[in-house]
Amino acid sequence: MCYKTGQIISSLHGRIFSLDKADGFLYSLMMKAKRPRQVPIGNICIGGGNPVVLIAGPCVIEGWKQTYTVAKALKKIAAAASIPLIFKASYDKANRTSLHSFRGPGLKRGLEILAEIRRSLDLPVLSDVHRFEEIGPAAEVLDVLQIPAFLCRQTDFIMEVARSGKPVNVKKGQFLAPADVVRVIEKVTSTGNTRLLITERGTTFGYHNLVVDMRSLVTLREMGFPVIFDATHSVQLPGGTGSASGGEREFVAPLARAAVATGIDALFLEVHGQPEKALCDGPNALKLAGLPRLLKEITGIDRLSRSW
Repeated sequence: MCYKTGQIISSLHGRIFSLDKADGFLYSLMMKAKRPRQVPIGNICIGGGNPVVLIAGPCVIEGWKQTYTVAKALKKIAAAASIPLIFKASYDKANRTSLHSFRGPGLKRGLEILAEIRRSLDLPVLSDVHRFEEIGPAAEVLDVLQIPAFLCRQTDFIMEVARSGKPVNVKKGQFLAPADVVRVIEKVTSTGNTRLLITERGTTFGYHNLVVDMRSLVTLREMGFPVIFDATHSVQLPGGTGSASGGEREFVAPLARAAVATGIDALFLEVHGQPEKALCDGPNALKLAGLPRLLKEITGIDRLSRSW
């Protein structure tokens, strides 16, 4: 079979990413990529052959004390496992199932808490932005701006987030084929911002269920940007309890281990001291007490996978 000059062919699977030389800047980036490019976040580097990075924290900011306690514990656990840590927490969960679900403290107070955690614990911080007016204030505090999965096709919003100049983590929508992410990359990089991360967080499988196709992680990495696997949202059961999402926490560790074996660049985990009492996404959150064992397992797998 013959392909037109300029089409990018996946070296492992023969898949065609519909991209030609007319795409200019993006074409140049991807043709040069032999491994995911390195994206610096504070003193941490994701991609470029660096060891796996941990992005972890509670789903939502429940208050100063709870958030600081989790962040402090995570820093200690990550240091013991010799794994770089980026702290994550949402100041506003704008896509909750129910109108009455807890959403967080809001932009102003939420950013104040994240700024203090960043300062006092010397940790880079990540949170998601949902509206245009949040981008400027969030960029002044956050080290990484995250685009939620449900917004990953919103062209104007994606480009405005990218224009902040900050590293951008795009959650791949549950409805999006891996190969279609190339167009998301095109939107971000068209602004001149190449500090891009792509997160896989599962694919819709019927109603109230998600599955993880590990082939997606391979396909995404071939696009030349660091790939993150969100092991906790991937076991979510969207809207599964009627007024909130359910989850299958018992599958977090097996999926995390499998994803690290494919060579991902970072692992995304939502953790909580008492998930059964969490105000958001408790059923799919990992218990903080179980994290040290999982990190020991994944760092070993990561070292092995990078030797293949």
